[in-house]
Amino acid sequence: MIVFPNCKINLGLNIIRKREDGFHDLETVFFPVGLNDALEILPAQNKTQLTVSGIYAGNTEDNLCKKAFYLLKKDYPQLPEVNIHLLKAIPLGAGLGGGSADAAFTLQLLNKKFNLNIHDEKMYVYALQLGSDCPFFLFNKPCLATSHGEVLEKVNISLSGYKILLINPGIHISTSEAFSKIKPDIPVKKIKEIIQQPVESWKEELHNDFEKHIFEKYSQIKKIKEELYKNGAVYAAMSGSGSTVFGIFKKDLMINYSAEPDYFYKLIDVA
Repeated sequence: MIVFPNCKINLGLNIIRKREDGFHDLETVFFPVGLNDALEILPAQNKTQLTVSGIYAGNTEDNLCKKAFYLLKKDYPQLPEVNIHLLKAIPLGAGLGGGSADAAFTLQLLNKKFNLNIHDEKMYVYALQLGSDCPFFLFNKPCLATSHGEVLEKVNISLSGYKILLINPGIHISTSEAFSKIKPDIPVKKIKEIIQQPVESWKEELHNDFEKHIFEKYSQIKKIKEELYKNGAVYAAMSGSGSTVFGIFKKDLMINYSAEPDYFYKLIDVA
């Protein structure tokens, strides 16, 4: 059985406050995008193994797919040993949620394939143990995310007349680095209100709080956003804590972006 975990982009990202536990409350909209990994799970004769291939293979020891398996195995000892095969096409540590998507799809695939009959509320609890944005991929519809990103509310957003260009310069930005210079603030206008407006209005009001200091340190990321606007994007922003930047374009527009040879690019038509 094969499934295809997709990535997400963040439409706006406000850091609202720092909590007493050291974490930050935020608000953002997660929007699913059709850049996909491929995940296959097969019964194994011996112990569970994970193989990762593709241009973004990464470290298998820290892979969330394996952690997802053992999380279920602890409560469902009848779950047989498996071979997990993951083909990575989503860049790692790029603000696209690829690892979280792989983990959520692993939970769902194990549940379905081995008839564990885990209900949705319990699946959410498992997903949350793997990452704050992991539960989103169980729903996989546009959602307003608050608290750490785990409190989800479905929102009505259509980008059917647009296409999205993803660009990743290969810069890894750690979570600690991203939050190191953040100054939390309550925005004048909530993201939930802004995203109901025409996409053309987002440029002036829909912001990612990480951009200011990330752009100061990594001018090449800032340049990507500027070039997207020069090429006709109606909206462009960094996704999450970076370093992927996306541009939203009208579907009939020809994009003449000058590609850097070592950057990752993906143009996606929105369904």
